[in-house]
Amino acid sequence: MKDQQGSNRISSGVIAAVSAVVVAVGGGVAWFTTQSSNTPTPSNPSSRIQQPAQPSTRQPGNEQTPNVYWLRPKDKNVTLVPQPVKVASVLPNQALEAAFQSLLAGPTAGTDSTTIPKGTKLLGLKAENNEVHVNLSEDFTSGGGSTSMMGRVGQVVYTATTLNPKAKVYIDVNGKPLDVLGGEGVEIQQPLTREQFQKDYPL
Repeated sequence: MKDQQGSNRISSGVIAAVSAVVVAVGGGVAWFTTQSSNTPTPSNPSSRIQQPAQPSTRQPGNEQTPNVYWLRPKDKNVTLVPQPVKVASVLPNQALEAAFQSLLAGPTAGTDSTTIPKGTKLLGLKAENNEVHVNLSEDFTSGGGSTSMMGRVGQVVYTATTLNPKAKVYIDVNGKPLDVLGGEGVEIQQPLTREQFQKDYPL
């Protein structure tokens, strides 16, 4: 009987000891869990700081400033004058297309003018390999004398080469190369460059 009571006391002591160990371990786990849940906190602000920098690095590269060319009286003649147009371009040729849309819309104010007939539409534009292909609607060929014809060709050539002044320009009307312009039969030698235009088509 004494042996049984002694064994009961031992087993009670063992249970108490084991319980103490379980409580200690449990407390340690709880402490470790709270500490580990807190550790990622410092890394979060750094990731938040880095994210806004990404859009701003892409932004400046997307903006281009092509020039649209108008005609301005000078002495007894006219001269081509540039007007910058800011374009947030994403796709290829987008900046040049925007410049041509501004050109075909006409000048808004001032002494600058255009000889490109109202209603002329841009049917297509492609710039690659130092060449610019411009396809315009048939309205481009209507009305005006030789000075008017040379003026509008100059506006197209200079606007088309605004991002690459050395480029060669091909002008199409309704998809066909423009060889002769206007009732007076101004011959157009293609491709056109700025240098060639100044030499062969003085304004």
